[in-house]
Amino acid sequence: MQFNFKEIFTAFMVLFAVIDIIGNIPIIIDLRKKVGHIQSEKASLIAGVIMILFLFLGKSLLSLIGVDVNSFAVAGAFVIFFIALEMVLGITLYKDDDNNALTASVFPLAFPLIAGPGSLTTLLSLRAEFDIQNIIVAVVSNVLVIYLVLKTSAKIERIIGTNGINIIRKVFGVILLAIAVKLFATNIKALLV
Repeated sequence: MQFNFKEIFTAFMVLFAVIDIIGNIPIIIDLRKKVGHIQSEKASLIAGVIMILFLFLGKSLLSLIGVDVNSFAVAGAFVIFFIALEMVLGITLYKDDDNNALTASVFPLAFPLIAGPGSLTTLLSLRAEFDIQNIIVAVVSNVLVIYLVLKTSAKIERIIGTNGINIIRKVFGVILLAIAVKLFATNIKALLV
């Protein structure tokens, strides 16, 4: 088992852009205001477990229900595209106001906000390009960053400010748009052949 730091860094940055934990700080702060305390450890751990399980079992799970990886990736490209549109345009396409303090750490925070369709699709695409151990290191590194951001979200909001968060969100939104286009273009070719 040999670690490739270029692969780890690339996988980390792609996942970081897709998860967009910094861009989600406003959502996290709103969630805290609605439900009170959010368990940062629980949310981070559950999101990490979901991502690592999907990394190993995702392809098998998809074939069990009769969906190939390329179809899932194209569907994921659409999800990533709409998430990116939300970030760039500042609109909300998905709303779920049924939150309470007991479940907020798991839903919607750990899933689908952190370990959602975008990150799960991205994991399958990364698996096709990179060694599994490098992807695991990237996932664990992202989970650590997620935990730190969840723990310090109020401080980060004060330091960066609303305008800073909005700028970061839009920059990551454009990066996500590019990822969605690449993911769609790569996988639609495989489906049409």
